[in-house]
Amino acid sequence: MRTTWIAAAVALACATAAQAEPAPKADDPRIAAILDGLAKVRTVESVALSPDGKHLAWAVKTDGKPVLEVADADGHNARRVTATKGCSETSVAWAPDSKHLAFLSDCAGKTAGVEEGKQNDINVVDITSKAAPKRLTHLTGYVDGLSWSADGKQLGFLYVPNATRRASATAAAKPQLGEVGVEGIEVQQVATVDAAGGAVHVLSPAGLHVYEYALSADGKRIAYVAAQPPGDNNWWVAKLYVQPATAGAKNEVVVDTSTLQGGLKDLQMAVPRFSPDGSRIAFIGGLMSDQGSTGGDIWTVPASGGTPTDITPNTHTTPVWLSWAADDRLIVSEQVAGSSRVSSYAVPAQGAATPTTLFDLPMSLGDGRLSMSLSLSQDNSHAAFIASAFDKPFEVHVADLAGKAAPVAVTAFNAGLKPSWGKAESITWKNEGHDVQGWLLYPANYNPSKRYGMIVSIHGGPAAAVLPRWPGQGYGPAPLSALGYFVFMPNPRGSYGQGEAFVQANRKDFGYGDLRDALAGVDTIEKSHPVDDHRLGLTGWSYGGFMTMFAVTQTDRFKAAVAGAGISNWQSYYGQNLIDQWMKPYFGASVYDDPGVYGKSSAINYIKNVKTPTLVVVGERDAETPAPQSFEFWHALRAQNVPTSLVVYPGEGHGFARESSRRDVLARALAWFDTYLREPAKGK
Repeated sequence: MRTTWIAAAVALACATAAQAEPAPKADDPRIAAILDGLAKVRTVESVALSPDGKHLAWAVKTDGKPVLEVADADGHNARRVTATKGCSETSVAWAPDSKHLAFLSDCAGKTAGVEEGKQNDINVVDITSKAAPKRLTHLTGYVDGLSWSADGKQLGFLYVPNATRRASATAAAKPQLGEVGVEGIEVQQVATVDAAGGAVHVLSPAGLHVYEYALSADGKRIAYVAAQPPGDNNWWVAKLYVQPATAGAKNEVVVDTSTLQGGLKDLQMAVPRFSPDGSRIAFIGGLMSDQGSTGGDIWTVPASGGTPTDITPNTHTTPVWLSWAADDRLIVSEQVAGSSRVSSYAVPAQGAATPTTLFDLPMSLGDGRLSMSLSLSQDNSHAAFIASAFDKPFEVHVADLAGKAAPVAVTAFNAGLKPSWGKAESITWKNEGHDVQGWLLYPANYNPSKRYGMIVSIHGGPAAAVLPRWPGQGYGPAPLSALGYFVFMPNPRGSYGQGEAFVQANRKDFGYGDLRDALAGVDTIEKSHPVDDHRLGLTGWSYGGFMTMFAVTQTDRFKAAVAGAGISNWQSYYGQNLIDQWMKPYFGASVYDDPGVYGKSSAINYIKNVKTPTLVVVGERDAETPAPQSFEFWHALRAQNVPTSLVVYPGEGHGFARESSRRDVLARALAWFDTYLREPAKGK
């Protein structure tokens, strides 16, 4: 869910309202201990396996910044390849010769307009020599998506000249001033630079915002998913293009989902990849609520255009990322009922593909580029990626795909870290004909003879899923578990992991079937775990924030709720946001053509049912769910005399960047749940 609007007057009113509430327990020693522990993790920002399979390169957090290191493929003999300090080195990418390594670095120290501060530039280093890295570019703007051409002579990347923010709707919105939607539009394009340095060449046209791209094996063509600007709004209506890999070349539309009939009509596309012979393009196509949260079926289309073919019809998994291993074989990362799987798909000239599982992993994985992307050796026999789980912090893993061996961790950056939260358990149940899965975190220091409160945490999206992952530094399920609660994280209908039909099962039904799935999961847990049904809490962020707001209008079962960055009124939300394109695939029409379907799922229309005390939190510059939605919900609860509090965090976007904000949210949420879910005194 994406929005880019907020009124200063409303924000001021929200902030004033928040100041009237009791101060949080910011000095709670439990909060400090948990967050300080989470801060100790050394995250790995990106990893790449050399084409010859002999070396690894990664960017690992060191003294607060990601720095570049190179090691043998088994993780041994790791060493830094740069001598700079106090700057960030990310997005590692090997050249085809397995000797040269490209990466992004802000070490030049030039301040840019982008929100991260320093300007990233492309650098190349020869790992076989002691020479310092060579800076190839002197950019002014946002850069991402670094990749080498097959001949090693050029580097491709995505570039937003003179950017003022990251090219993502998840970034904090800049003020909407001037002629909105016309002035200050920033466009992301495909660009290249010679590996020896020199001028930057922009390949894609200025009138298209490019979200993802891929080079053909011979380096002569590029395929990309793009739409007319503004980029934040139009990813949901983007088309697939192909053009020669030269500046000013004419592009051709290969797939326009708005013109199709059948399962892909008006849906989204991601991860386009040329087959090795260049004849076909494979991509992920399906109903996706957020760019970057990829999932769907695998489709192929002739590179010259034609009718796309779904080669994974009726699958009960969610393919997320793919790479051609041969003209008739794909390597695919997919989500399966709350876990990760990597498979090999045999792709015939016609008909459905046949999957063979290479390995299953109850962890989250990815190499730092796209969701669940893998770094593969040239012969596709080995893969490298970063993985973590609820009980395992981030480490680099290597998998032998040819031998179908279990992945092996080859680093020990976080070997000494242990979770302060309880163990995790996968929970499965059936509801209304659906197979549903979720994850349950036990309370820290669990005692089976006690009864505990349980907090239900609904994920965002809705097209996403909870997979095992070491938690980030902020509000979330793990800290609540560490503070003594069961925490249930369901993957209800609308989530990835059970096939495309399951993802689409909440269209025109937000808050109904998915809530029933979650409540059925609560019932399943209570039959076998010591959960006190009178001490249930509810929370979520983004779509989970909406679900929290809506659920308390539908049931009194929850005794406390914390709604983060939620949506209370789909009808007003449609007019407030500048990214309404995502909504029509879910609701079936615009709010002006079918206001009833939006009203049906709007919490504000059932506000008189609410009895649950609800804390509401949101970022002032949230570019996905505007603060006025939280203000509207809070205002309505106060009018109904329901205990509530609203806190608007200055300068924060959809995900909070400041440590102080993250600590404050957790402190307030803990105090809220402790107040309303406290264990009754003995004898009561």
